[in-house]
Amino acid sequence: MEYILAFVVGGLICVIGQILMDKTVLTPARILVSFVTIGVILGFLNVYDFVIQIGKAGATVPLPGFGYSLAKATMKEIDTKGLIGAFTGGIKGTSGGITASIIFGYLMSLIFNPKTKK
Repeated sequence: MEYILAFVVGGLICVIGQILMDKTVLTPARILVSFVTIGVILGFLNVYDFVIQIGKAGATVPLPGFGYSLAKATMKEIDTKGLIGAFTGGIKGTSGGITASIIFGYLMSLIFNPKTKK
């Protein structure tokens, strides 16, 4: 059942993104930034905690999950270190994911020979 719920939650996030790309004039970059920002806002309001309880990896892997991680890590760091935590929390909390995406992106570019769109 966990796999089905993860698939449904992750799929709904993707469906929302696809509808935004097809039916609006928003660029994919703006949609991605919007998803991260929505994840930050929902994380701050503790709403995304409920989504993660239901969807598990289906909610934490997409971009709103990254925004959620940024918000939670920053709030935790502010609680422990004060104002300086606002600057260091997001970096500490998401550095592993950012590093992994850079490394795997580089490896995929070596394997698949990427080209620019025309």
